[in-house]
Amino acid sequence: MFSLIETAYAMAPPAAPGGAPGGASALGQFIPLILIFVIFYFLLIRPQQKKAREHRALVSALRKGDEVYTDSGIRGTILKVGDDVVTLEIAPKVSIKMQRVRVSELIREAKGSHDEEDETPEAEVESKPARKTKKKDA
Repeated sequence: MFSLIETAYAMAPPAAPGGAPGGASALGQFIPLILIFVIFYFLLIRPQQKKAREHRALVSALRKGDEVYTDSGIRGTILKVGDDVVTLEIAPKVSIKMQRVRVSELIREAKGSHDEEDETPEAEVESKPARKTKKKDA
């Protein structure tokens, strides 16, 4: 009945002197596991933490007049900022209240919210009158 177990023990490589049975050291067995954890950290965990940190900074810096996108795709201008709630104007005389953390992207900051006043005015575009074309009567 237990002949399979005896066969499995017989097929195992011989034990190294002073080492673990099977010829592999304990550290050698954990190296692939450690390597997988390091790869997951740099490819998944670290970028996700960085994105969460940037989102917290964005949410804490929201001001009245900022134009934002929400995570549900609504674009609006902030009318009022509370502790946990912002009021967005999504159309003239149409406003909604949303959780502050639901703001996903800042489109444009309010004009008076810049700390530095070194903005340069945009270049004015010269407008030329349209050319008049003569119609030929055929």
